Amino acid sequence: MARSLVDLLTLHASRQPDRTAYRYLVTGDCDGEIQDISYARLAERSRAIAAWLQERGLAGSRVMLLYPPGIEFICGYLGCLSAGVVAVPGLPPHGRSQNHRALLRMKRLIADADAQVILGGREVIAALATMTEHLPELAGITCVATEDIPDEAAGSWREPDLTADSVAFLQYTSGSTSAPRGVMVTHGNLLDNERVITERMGHTPDVIEEYDHELFVSWLPVYHDMGLIGPVLNAAYLGVTATLFSPLHFLQRPERWLTAISRYRPHTSGGPNFAYELCLKHTTPELLDTLDLSRWKVAFNGAEPVRAATLRRFTETFGSAGFRREALYPCYGLAEATLIVTGSSVHAPPTLATTTTATAAATTTATSADGTGARAIAPGARSVDAAAVGSGRPGPGITVVIADPERQEELPEGEVGEIWVSGASVAKGYWRNALATRQTFRAGLVGREGRFLRTGDLGFLRDGELFVTGRLKDLMVIEGRNHYPQDLELSAEMSHWALRPGCTAAFSVDIEGEGEQPVVVAETAPEAVGESEKIIDLIRGAISEAHGLPVREVVLVHPGTIPKTSSGKIQRRASRAAYLDGTLSLVGGPEAS
Repeated sequence: MARSLVDLLTLHASRQPDRTAYRYLVTGDCDGEIQDISYARLAERSRAIAAWLQERGLAGSRVMLLYPPGIEFICGYLGCLSAGVVAVPGLPPHGRSQNHRALLRMKRLIADADAQVILGGREVIAALATMTEHLPELAGITCVATEDIPDEAAGSWREPDLTADSVAFLQYTSGSTSAPRGVMVTHGNLLDNERVITERMGHTPDVIEEYDHELFVSWLPVYHDMGLIGPVLNAAYLGVTATLFSPLHFLQRPERWLTAISRYRPHTSGGPNFAYELCLKHTTPELLDTLDLSRWKVAFNGAEPVRAATLRRFTETFGSAGFRREALYPCYGLAEATLIVTGSSVHAPPTLATTTTATAAATTTATSADGTGARAIAPGARSVDAAAVGSGRPGPGITVVIADPERQEELPEGEVGEIWVSGASVAKGYWRNALATRQTFRAGLVGREGRFLRTGDLGFLRDGELFVTGRLKDLMVIEGRNHYPQDLELSAEMSHWALRPGCTAAFSVDIEGEGEQPVVVAETAPEAVGESEKIIDLIRGAISEAHGLPVREVVLVHPGTIPKTSSGKIQRRASRAAYLDGTLSLVGGPEAS
């Protein structure tokens, strides 16, 4: 029985040495330059890197991985695992607009992880040598381009002494509501979650044969858990082929994703809801005529709120290209549970809550603004279109309960509370943060044995299926009524064509004498600069009509300026702080109501 992905890589390299493990589209285009690596070559490169690490006595140490998108990252990551080293995936600085944010994140990760070595591509390592003025932390760290480690080093590789409880890597959370923390994911966690992904997404031996091992296409960033644990590591777990390309190439031309799916005909591919919206925005009749999406069986959608309207429009638009509604696959997961917690049923369409059920579920239980939770404080106010998409059922061996976190009691079906999770996929805790580990990973439930992970997410269960309704600490309580910010954001975005999908932040501010008041910050397309006043009025009207809520202020900002996490989630706290500090990049001056 395999103890780790290292064992499985050895097995695949032995049984199918020539099979392509990963194919990388260098330009993002199927007809451009393509790099690939077989399982035999992947094992050789991983062992060479591992041997280099072992020879320097680094087993158990933290090694940061700073690579551009591509196959070399995978070799470095598996090299760390093969050496018994704790991998720390990171995002290298790139481009002027991202440089400051990436440098700050690197500083934080290097300090928190106490990284001894940085592995990266040649260009990244060369760039780091010029950054010592901004990153004095680099002075005591060895930086190595893994392409320069010779293949011959693999001959001195020694199989590491790994157990299920050995830490494989630190997955730093994206920090949508707090500073990033290093989640300690063990080798046992990894194997269990890959097992769950395999079962939930229907990656059976028969399916693998039917698809001739062509299982994935992915543009997702590999330093983030969805891109890493999903397409990259599930491919290594199963011994199948994954076609990869850069997230930047996807953002530049979203049609590249659909073209790659049409060309390589994988079983599984997906991304956050905004990715589907981008495809809808950039699709043309000419593109539709070239696509064949009929073999796409699992179109997973997670990491941010799944919109019922997006699912409907995607099916309607791409149905002519063979896309089937049953392929839509909403799912829910988080780094603290390695990745996947719940997933939809393969070959069945997504579940949508009815208006009556969704409204009742939202109003039965409210949660106070400080996150402690209180039952039946006040009726909720939740739009069904925004949060009524089911995220599927727990994977085998995973338990999901909806809890009142203050009373530590399980809530009945249909009531909204905090989502708590237990199972072998739940990570060990936060790196060097005993207090946060105790608060998040050691929750107890009245009448239940064992400990639970507090996800910080709100949701309810119906017929065993999870419906995610928002973040615990993002909930707004205004005049005694609960409002989910993503609902206000969706209403705002749908009010005018120039408002960018997934680029709106709603939050509340405390106004003396008036209490909590809602504010909306929204990115607008540059070509709509002359329509600011009209857009502001439309946003106010849409939120007032849908939620019965007057918005204190609407602020329009330039594209790409709303704070987001590394995985693309809106950082509402950071947006609120920028609003209060007056540091938002304003397009038009809103008027207070």
